[in-house]
Amino acid sequence: MGNRIPIFRRIEKPAPCFDVSQSDQCMSFSPRLQDVSGIGRHNPLTFALCCKLVNKSSLTWSSPVTTDLTVLTADQLTAEFALGQTVAIYRIDPDSQLVSLMLIPAAKRDQMVAKREFLDTHEVKMLPGTWNKMPAQKPDCLVQLQLRHLPGPGGFAQGMTMRNNPSVTGLRLESQTATQDGDKLTVTTVLANTDTPMPYACEHVLTWQEGDRFANVQTTFINRSEKQATLDMLSSFSLTGMTPFAVDDAPGRLMLHRLRSIWSNEGRLDSQAFEELHIEPTWTGHAPISERFGTIGSMPVRQFFPWVGVEDKQANVLWGAQLAIASSWQIEAYRRGDEVNLSGGIADREFGHWFKHIASGQSFEAPKATIATVVGDVDDLGHALTQSMVRAVDEQPAVEADLPIVFNEWCTSWGKPTHENMLANAEKLADTDTKIMVIDAGWTNRKNPEDAQENGDWNVNTKSFPQGLEGISKDLRDRGILPGVWFEWEVATIGSDAYEMNDAQLHRDGMVLTVGTRHFWDLRNPKAQDYLATKLIKQLKDANMGYLKVDYNDTIGLGVDGAESLGEGLRQHVIAVQDFFRRMRRELPELIIENCSSGGHRLEPSMMQICAQGSFSDAHETVEIPIVAANLHRCILPRQSQIWAVLHQCDDAKRLNYSLTATFLGRMCLSGDIHELEDWQLEIVKQSNIAYRDARPIIKDGISRIHRDMGLSYRHPTGYQTIIRQSVDGNDLLIVSHRFADKLNATGSITLPDGNWKVKTDFGQPDLMTVTGNQLSINPAPEFCGQVLVLSKA
Repeated sequence: MGNRIPIFRRIEKPAPCFDVSQSDQCMSFSPRLQDVSGIGRHNPLTFALCCKLVNKSSLTWSSPVTTDLTVLTADQLTAEFALGQTVAIYRIDPDSQLVSLMLIPAAKRDQMVAKREFLDTHEVKMLPGTWNKMPAQKPDCLVQLQLRHLPGPGGFAQGMTMRNNPSVTGLRLESQTATQDGDKLTVTTVLANTDTPMPYACEHVLTWQEGDRFANVQTTFINRSEKQATLDMLSSFSLTGMTPFAVDDAPGRLMLHRLRSIWSNEGRLDSQAFEELHIEPTWTGHAPISERFGTIGSMPVRQFFPWVGVEDKQANVLWGAQLAIASSWQIEAYRRGDEVNLSGGIADREFGHWFKHIASGQSFEAPKATIATVVGDVDDLGHALTQSMVRAVDEQPAVEADLPIVFNEWCTSWGKPTHENMLANAEKLADTDTKIMVIDAGWTNRKNPEDAQENGDWNVNTKSFPQGLEGISKDLRDRGILPGVWFEWEVATIGSDAYEMNDAQLHRDGMVLTVGTRHFWDLRNPKAQDYLATKLIKQLKDANMGYLKVDYNDTIGLGVDGAESLGEGLRQHVIAVQDFFRRMRRELPELIIENCSSGGHRLEPSMMQICAQGSFSDAHETVEIPIVAANLHRCILPRQSQIWAVLHQCDDAKRLNYSLTATFLGRMCLSGDIHELEDWQLEIVKQSNIAYRDARPIIKDGISRIHRDMGLSYRHPTGYQTIIRQSVDGNDLLIVSHRFADKLNATGSITLPDGNWKVKTDFGQPDLMTVTGNQLSINPAPEFCGQVLVLSKA
């Protein structure tokens, strides 16, 4: 079954054959009967085949293919596409005509079971007459939307979910095409509702590239009516069929995985049984249940990451999705019948104050989503989803390819950087692998030097930097160091002249938006763009800066004026912000941009794909740094995750090792009293750099697995954590282990991947870990210590 890649067609009245000219290399077919299959797992079908064409007069193959025609039945039309290790199954429900999308690991395709058709419990059987024929399966559509002029969903759904309303149930398949362009497969499914005074359509596009463990999905709404339509909700993705390995509603075997996040404590895995979340189907299947969660505002990683997983524990299969959105978003785990459905996208009118007017003939595209299914665990799912960011990161400046070590002086000067201090640290780090040095906040001229505000004018403090940014940039470059500087350029804070430029700033309810001490530039406004082009881009060019740390320290909240809804105003503004990021890269193509938002508040794909690095957290020197850093392996690439080691003259060797070993979970960034370190302390830093050289290739491209025997508290951790990251060729391992507080000095043994492993690199606390063959032992060791091993197959 894994080799079958048919394409399905809408089932309605018998359709006439479409006759296409011979010159177009096409065929005549009946949409009701035709099927195409027989293409191998690693050679996806190359065709463009439509059952009904819109504004086209011909039907063409993208290239010649061999077909094995199969008669489709009216009650089970499906299309299966082999996506490497995944099979995407599209299905038309024969009764409702709804089109659904389900993902199955190819290795598990033959383990799918026949689902029960009706509920068969005692209480249902006791119902009178036809009432006791309660369907166990409730069809779900691959597009979810709500149009204002159509009714909302019933069954007590109002305020809880907008899914599966008449805007959805009216959709029917209009066409599906699948095309191959090199190693990229694109499946485009068009659904339409023409049986309405205001016709509309939705285009669902799935793309997959050879070798990927994931697929990307994008959904577009098209208004085909003569009137304006208003969208109150539109999904980016919608998956169904969880779980296809149970005949019934899979009691006791389904888990919902989410990544929670608060300031300085990002990425905690929250795994709950569906029963714990009260997401069990009701006894008749009446009344939908939805766990709708997300984030409102311009800090998209607050409370939750835009990331979700569903696990069938018995089948050892997970399904998941990650949204690429930097404004308000939502994800729903939804249930009416036996199966679980997942969808997500822009936070809707109920949840995120969003709606959108679509003029006649116009369209609207939802944010991109990444979807995946894996056999394994949450770490496998996280790896599959994060790989969607690799290609964009590969387009970052070439210097990033070697994962250069960064020094940031924030925890050195605490907002009072100087030219002299930067050079003192540069001299101290001269014999290390540090290649980038960043001036953080406090370099600007302020009326009150003790005030952390007054940002927005971006005039250099010539007392601290007598030669300006140009002078310190030149001095650092002369030492072989790439200079960097901090800007929180999206805002102006109280006390600055820029704070009063209200006509170029965001408003809400007709008033300038003030959040704490901040006003926000309206990046939709050319005046704001022109101001920042001078104050930011020109200044970076003039100073010959090679690195920009972009900070962003508060959220806009529910939305802003300037569009039909507050949520839409927010979405438009955030897209304009991201366009300005792209403008910076166009004008400064070698500029390395760091995505910081009070640490990790914007660590989501759409931001990480336009930046080289991301600040993993504001946990600068806390004991939970290795825990948070490991969490992020599930949602961003370690090669982008900048982790700080803040070092002090008072640190003993154990403390230095604890801090430095944590940075091996991503990008090493040094800070603290570097210029005051003694020679023996600096020698430990140098040894960490040498070890980091061997770890870099595995950090850059590998698969991580998190092992923990620890308590619940991050602030007061006990036990130990060990991260094992294997290179893609399987020949090398990076192992990072941290011992926390006592927890009876817990020990453990972890089986490594097959092989006779030998230690290549050893840094940190001696003998916290030992390796014998393919067994890793976690040994008794002092509290709060860390060790790094790089292993190679003998």
